[in-house]
Amino acid sequence: MDRVTMFVNGQAMSGGTLNDALNDARFLGKVRTAPKYRFYSVRDEFPGLHPVAEGGFVVPGELYEVDYDVLREKLLPREPAELELGVIELEDGSGSLSMRMRAGALGAAGVTDISDRGGWLAYLEETR
Repeated sequence: MDRVTMFVNGQAMSGGTLNDALNDARFLGKVRTAPKYRFYSVRDEFPGLHPVAEGGFVVPGELYEVDYDVLREKLLPREPAELELGVIELEDGSGSLSMRMRAGALGAAGVTDISDRGGWLAYLEETR
């Protein structure tokens, strides 16, 4: 069976509400993106990663090895409409699949840039 890596940075991380979708995936560890992204909170419900040409930040998350059928049947159907599947660059220069903010969602109501907050979990802790 074909397996790919999937970088998660929000509710699919350990302890998050979507993490059960990755029960059949293999946790590879905590990783960070290359400093090429802005990071957003969408209504404080979930985060979104978006690539930028300059002014990017490193975003922390987790890396999983996952079967395509797990992505197709368990994780992707539960992802918000503001996100889309794409390929990102990790800090070590390797690539991974990840959910990314759709460009058209960046200006929507309730979208806040949290790039300098240290990731989704740090942002949630700060807002509590």
